[in-house]
Order: sequence, then C-alpha cells, then structure tokens
Amino acid sequence: QAEEELQEACARQALQLQEMGRRERLLRADAGRAREQLESFKSQVLRACSPAAAGVAGTVVTEQQVIEKVRQISEESQQIHEREKCLQEELSSRLLKEKEVSENVEVFKKSLHELQ
Repeated sequence: QAEEELQEACARQALQLQEMGRRERLLRADAGRAREQLESFKSQVLRACSPAAAGVAGTVVTEQQVIEKVRQISEESQQIHEREKCLQEELSSRLLKEKEVSENVEVFKKSLHELQ
C-alpha cells in the first residue's frame, strides 16, 4: 500500500512537472511575442518620428533615444493643447466683446431712431 501511495505521489509530481513545463513554454512564447511587439512598436515610433533615420542602413537607435523622442513629442503635444486652450479662451473673450458691441450698436440705433 505504501508503494502504491508512493507511485501515485510520483505520478502526481510528474503531472505537476509537466504542467510547470507547459506553463514555462507558454511564458517563454509570450515573452518572445512581447519582445517582437516592442521591436515593432519601436520601429513604428522611429518611422513616425524620424523617417530618415529609420531608413538609413547601419543606423543604430537606442531605446533611450526612442524614449526621448516620444517624450519630446508628448511635450510638444502638451504645448499645442495649452496653446489651443489659450486661443479658445481668447476667441471666447473676443466673441463676448463682439456681442457687447453689437448690443451697444443696437441700443445706439434705437436711441438714434427715437431722436429722429
């Protein structure tokens, strides 16, 4: 009976080891796909940020350079959004002033008409 229990325990451990091996292979495959996706993303960023550099043979671009370029683009985007917000506020202010002037012109026209 002890021998059977030992054989069953060994069989369970063998199954666990097989499952762990399967999981390890899956994780390695996932990691490989993640590396490929990262490299693809890096290439896309390089083509978008610097088409000339991306096409030059022998040009090695580091991940740090890619990160800096993405950071630069992000900062430029932030500045554009801030500028857009300022322009929107300026436009709103001008529209408000224009409305006030139009109302004043109407009041003036009405007063002038009454005087006539």
